[in-house]
Amino acid sequence: MSILIVDDNDTNLSLLATLAGKASSIAPVCMNDPVDALYWCESHVPDLVLLDYRMPSLSGNEFLGIFRKMPGMADIPIIMVTTENDHAVRKQAFSLGVTEFLTKPVDTIEFSLRVRNLLALRTAQTMLADRAKLLEHEVEQAIANVTAREMELVTRLARAAEFRDPETGAHIMRMARYSALIARELGLDAQWQDLLLKAAPMHDVGKLATPDHILLKPGRLDPDEMAIMRQHAKIGGHILAGSDSPLIRLAEEIACGHHEKYDGSGYPDGLAEEQIPLSARIVAVADVFDALSSERPYKPAWPLAEARQYLEQNRGSHFCPLCTDAFLGAWDEVLAIRNSLPDPDPVPHHAHPL
Repeated sequence: MSILIVDDNDTNLSLLATLAGKASSIAPVCMNDPVDALYWCESHVPDLVLLDYRMPSLSGNEFLGIFRKMPGMADIPIIMVTTENDHAVRKQAFSLGVTEFLTKPVDTIEFSLRVRNLLALRTAQTMLADRAKLLEHEVEQAIANVTAREMELVTRLARAAEFRDPETGAHIMRMARYSALIARELGLDAQWQDLLLKAAPMHDVGKLATPDHILLKPGRLDPDEMAIMRQHAKIGGHILAGSDSPLIRLAEEIACGHHEKYDGSGYPDGLAEEQIPLSARIVAVADVFDALSSERPYKPAWPLAEARQYLEQNRGSHFCPLCTDAFLGAWDEVLAIRNSLPDPDPVPHHAHPL
């Protein structure tokens, strides 16, 4: 701990330093110029200030007015040691934040008691502040742990869906990054972009409930099989429904809505335009582009120019125009994401595309 003594009289400084040292076992910092003392306070935080009132460069009250506005100085105990008994002066000092007054000549016993009491108060303040910081850290850590477990759940569910589907992990990562890129280009805040990045991989979690003979069928699905296949959007929403987590709620929104089409011809609910959640409209662009431009056991990869052209041709029918424009407007970054996350060797089984 530290004690700062500010008094323009060297004799008073020496006396106060001796008394303060005996009362606290702390070697005080002594300043005979209040301006120098304020400069010192820019890089040091005292635990107690003993302050004279009558000084030539700055009065005690002027010092108080500046000191209390400095970072970290709002709660530091201050004793003004003065012969000044003017009621208006003392009232102003209290309004500026002085803690206590001591009248010269100083009573040594009273001085020692007040110094000890205020240092004890300062110690309690510091401990309380440290405890508050500790609690804040513990809360942050608890939230981080919950978030980590939440992300583990999301990752495991996405991985489980991936095992039943020919789409690769690289596809999941690419379409998630494409989605976050679109969100950024639309001007959405960084926190929402990050949430979308984490939620997008859950878009096909409903395929966990799709029978293998349909999901893995190498040929074209008949109408009944297609109807069952399309249930994965609703089922994904049911799997993720009812959570209080913003991440899981967003994943539910995406799972339900990423096969809706901007013109209302999609599924499962035939939503159109702004009825489709923005997250689902974004993921629709990212998911379809990556599916088209990636090799699958049932099809070769489309050339990038053709996949891009498909988005352009279906802008306003299948795809939200704003999301499409945002994606195509960041084309260099799209290519960078694609190049950074190449597909592994083709998977050995066959499945029907959607």
